[in-house]
Amino acid sequence: MWTREQLLPLARSHPAALVDIILALQEHVHVLQQRVNAVESRLAQNSANSSKPPSFDGYAKPTPKSLRKKSGLRSGGQRGHPGRTLPPASTPDVILLHRLMRCPCGCGASLHRQPVLRHENRQVFDLPPQKLLVTEHRVEVKRCPNSGREVSAAFPAGVTAPTQYGPRFNAWLVYLRGQQLLPLQRISQMSADLFGRLVSEATVHAAVTAASHALAGFEATVADLIAQAPIAHADETGLRVAGRLHWLHVVSTKTLTWYGVHRARGSTAIEHFALLPRFFGRLIHDCLHAYFKLTCRHGLCNAHLLRELTFLHEVLHQTWAKRMLDLLLRMHRSVAACTARAGLSAAPQRAAWTRKYQAVVREGFAENPAPHPPPRPRPQGRPKHTKAHNLLRRLRQHECSVLAFLYDSRVPFSNNQGEQDLRMMKVQQKISGAFRTLEGAQSFARIRAYLSTVRKNQRDVFQETVAALTGQPFMPSVAL
Repeated sequence: MWTREQLLPLARSHPAALVDIILALQEHVHVLQQRVNAVESRLAQNSANSSKPPSFDGYAKPTPKSLRKKSGLRSGGQRGHPGRTLPPASTPDVILLHRLMRCPCGCGASLHRQPVLRHENRQVFDLPPQKLLVTEHRVEVKRCPNSGREVSAAFPAGVTAPTQYGPRFNAWLVYLRGQQLLPLQRISQMSADLFGRLVSEATVHAAVTAASHALAGFEATVADLIAQAPIAHADETGLRVAGRLHWLHVVSTKTLTWYGVHRARGSTAIEHFALLPRFFGRLIHDCLHAYFKLTCRHGLCNAHLLRELTFLHEVLHQTWAKRMLDLLLRMHRSVAACTARAGLSAAPQRAAWTRKYQAVVREGFAENPAPHPPPRPRPQGRPKHTKAHNLLRRLRQHECSVLAFLYDSRVPFSNNQGEQDLRMMKVQQKISGAFRTLEGAQSFARIRAYLSTVRKNQRDVFQETVAALTGQPFMPSVAL
């Protein structure tokens, strides 16, 4: 640390040395300021202005600020809404007749011989007493008159042990594990509370494994259908497996869901699964570099871009970011209104919107000129840019992918479908923690893909789980 007494003589005798000291200190201050800015920017990130999940916010959650405009309507059901209530059953299981023997008006007259004018009905829906139905299979054993040996009839298919659980009970275990995401211990507790049978973790694991093996054909069918789909969504999220970081990949449509678990996040995993390399439709994603190596067309998730623009506007005070945010939202509303009015073939003012988009990008570059080269080159890697400059380069380089929703009304504005298909898998981790083995994670992913696809196709999840365990899983036939 230089003192005033040291610098004054140096300034008189060696001014050039003083200049070198000032320049070195200036460079050091610049580096420290960059570090401070990076730390402040990182601390200012939350789920509203970045890709961080809501759990990242902790207890200091930001005030909700939706980008949607108010409709002016009151909350709740609107005028003309049909409403829903518990409808009566046309064929009740039990009918209890309550006879009227004495007049309840106060006179106490006997009504024993009076004819019944009509019946008034009220129905109560309730659960029957829960118990397991035990079916004992007995086969006859006889002696062969020719060989003298004892022979017996065959047990039904699937009855292989002295005592075992049936397909409906195993399907219930798979449903609790795969659809309701219950941990193994809570499944055992629920079975004991409802049926008086404390199932072991091994029993639940065996049911899940059996379901996974039964769905191998389903997984291959879904992959083939997605490869033929015109639009698909892709996303990925971290998954703890056997104490190490893995990645859960999803490729989905409105009616299909496919999951894969791999150690890698990018091209290595994509090539390993061999699904996206044979997809030639339009892939909606969040701009992961590995996706752009594919030969398909692309569409970027504008919800991610809006969050980044919100951060640049609110934290870094970039004026162009607010203009781009508003422009993208106006484009989205215009496309939605035009589609609702004239159908998918409608053509909004695409050229005019594109010119406005390019003008805002130019404004952004004018507000964020290219940084001067550092005095010492970086030892390796690409030159470092600011968040604003990186986003601007992405908006310019991938303009066609950002505005894909503008030129094709079938293309969604965001990757919400892919994010929704990943969301419950993150909930599973919060409830049950990490997976112990890679095989267990893959089995769970395959079952979850089946249950998600079944629900998307508006079929009964439990009944289709029973069908899978009996060798007849639901097989989708069309990719939408």
